[in-house]
Order: sequence, then structure tokens, then C-alpha cells
Amino acid sequence: MLLPAWLSGEDADEWVSRMLDRLAAKERRRRPTDEALLERAKELSAKYLDGKPDPVSVRWVDNQQHRWGSCTPENGTIRISTRLKGLPEWVINYVIIHELVHLLVPSHGPKFWALVEQYPKAERARGFLEGFSAAAHTAPEEC
Repeated sequence: MLLPAWLSGEDADEWVSRMLDRLAAKERRRRPTDEALLERAKELSAKYLDGKPDPVSVRWVDNQQHRWGSCTPENGTIRISTRLKGLPEWVINYVIIHELVHLLVPSHGPKFWALVEQYPKAERARGFLEGFSAAAHTAPEEC
């Protein structure tokens, strides 16, 4: 990393430390823990779905090669594919919303999509995921 020559050693150390803290915070947002996923799901439920879906757990899983996420409405659990780790937050939010709506509506009918569309970036996130799948040379996937 290049720093301006006029920065003193102490100032340079402080600047580097501040930038490393910012990068670490950004990485935590992009790669949340299971606990952070559950917290995020509850926030998204409250913001976009009137808090109606109330997940019991939301966790990363390694065994989903053909789905971005899945849920079990009977026990309120949501699973998110680890393949999403590192993708933009708004894309992960879309997958979480998609699964939250499945806690209320099991099928992909009009009522389901009307609820999903309450997330303002739903269409954009679907397009992102379709493009991501195409770039990886895999078939389009569903949640």
C-alpha cells in the first residue's frame, strides 16, 4: 500500500489501523455469522413483512448446491447456502426475504410473489443471482 510521503510514521500507522478496521467491518457485513443472519432476518421481517414471519433459526449450510436457500415452515428454520457468502448484502437479504415469505406461503403463487416484491431490490437481486449462475455456467437456481 502506498501512503503519502508527508504522513509521519505515527499518522501512517493510525491511518492503516483505521482502514483495516473499516475492511474488517465490511467483511463482517458480507460474511455474517448464523446469529447475525437470524438477527438480520428478524429485522427484514419487521421492515418488509410486518414482522409476520418469525424464524426460529437462520443458518449457513454447505449442502445446498442447487438452491440459494430453503426453509421448513413447520419449525421456522431457514437455511442459506454458503455459496452466497461474500455476495452483496442486498442479494443475501433477498434470499432471506424469499425464505421468510415461505414461512407464510409455501408455494410460489401470486400471493407469495406479492409479499417478496415488498423488498425493493427483489427484481434486481433475482437478476443478479441469474447472472451469477450464468457466469458460473450452472442452471438458474431457485430459493
